[in-house]
Amino acid sequence: MTGRDPRPDAVHRPATEPPPAPGRGVRAALVQRFRLLGWSLVLLLASVGAAGLLVLWSTAVGLVVIGAGLPAALVSTVLVRWFADRHRAWAGDVLGEPVVRSYVPLPEGNWRTRLWAILKDPATWRDWAWLAVNPVIGWFTAGGSFLIFLSGVFYAVYPLVFAVTPEQVFRTPLGPYSHLHSVAQSAVTIPFGLAILALWYVTAAPLARLNAVVIRSLLAPTEQARLRARVTELAASRAETVDTRASELRRIERDLHDGAQARLASLGMSLGLAEQLLAQDPEAAARLLSEARESTSAALVELRDLVRGIHPPVLADRGLDGAVQALALANPVPTEVTVRLPGRLPAPVESAAYFAVAEALANAVKHAAAHRVSILLEYTDEGGGLLRMLVGDDGGGGASLDGGTGLRGIGRRLGAFDGTLDVHSPVGGPTEVRMSLPCVLS
Repeated sequence: MTGRDPRPDAVHRPATEPPPAPGRGVRAALVQRFRLLGWSLVLLLASVGAAGLLVLWSTAVGLVVIGAGLPAALVSTVLVRWFADRHRAWAGDVLGEPVVRSYVPLPEGNWRTRLWAILKDPATWRDWAWLAVNPVIGWFTAGGSFLIFLSGVFYAVYPLVFAVTPEQVFRTPLGPYSHLHSVAQSAVTIPFGLAILALWYVTAAPLARLNAVVIRSLLAPTEQARLRARVTELAASRAETVDTRASELRRIERDLHDGAQARLASLGMSLGLAEQLLAQDPEAAARLLSEARESTSAALVELRDLVRGIHPPVLADRGLDGAVQALALANPVPTEVTVRLPGRLPAPVESAAYFAVAEALANAVKHAAAHRVSILLEYTDEGGGLLRMLVGDDGGGGASLDGGTGLRGIGRRLGAFDGTLDVHSPVGGPTEVRMSLPCVLS
């Protein structure tokens, strides 16, 4: 069955809907500028905190060198990394792409072992360099933007300031040679203030972006670190894939041995006995032949189920779209499917996607106590080709990757194709299992 887009945040606009009104765009831009203004104040204060953390951290590490300050160094490290994470999140929001952290996992052992691992981590020294640079960049970008805004407001409302202050102050707003004597004369500063506010409006976003670029350049992993992480990820994915394939082969062997093979062995024995009894006791031979026929039917059913578990025929015949539709029709919970696939995908990708959706659907039926389930399949050209899958339900929520083997199995299956799995399932629901697979159309 097909229906509306199951994503709760999807926006449906008619093709003839007019573009947003110009005034609405201006309001949105103003809201963004004032949001950046608030962040500039936060970042300005944070740059002071960065200088303090730099001093604290450097002092603590220095004390460790002379045999003291080990707990302080570890606590400082935790504070620095938390502080850096907050800036990574902000920079990712401004730049439109996440700024990932690349710290080496801490080894097991005592405090000295962990501190030594921290000091050897290149990301630690990038944090230190960022703490040294951040006060300067923060004052230049965030502080500059905030100062420009305050200057613009000051000059725009200067006549009011002139009217309420004593004669000894605020009488030379543009320098010692611009002494003003009346409120009417002070109105000359209003255009100047508006021009400064216009300058703030134009420069707020570029200054914030400059700050975010500096944060990304110092706090994001280097290309070498990315390559190391990628090699580690591929090695782990390969090991999991090998283990999964070995487990799958063992399961197939076990199913054949305990199921179809046993039934075929029983079939052979029944046919042998029937052959011996055919002349002496035709009725007993007929009963044995009937049992043999039933064993043959049962063995065929088991073989069909086994083959279906390896690669469902409906997937080969009708593709991923038809196979998922068949899953939805067979599901006991009402299931809505939305498919946006412009063509067939490679067979291995279709198989991995089908079993991932089937497992997520089975989890929703078995554990979520859902009343409705929605499935989305969508192919985009992003990054050279990406298949996005979403399985959502209105059940009780609380699902997590650590809660059972089902979701971890999906993650392993997708990881073999460099895919991703993300689970959003607050307690009380709803649950969304988002999956993606890089691929190209066949």
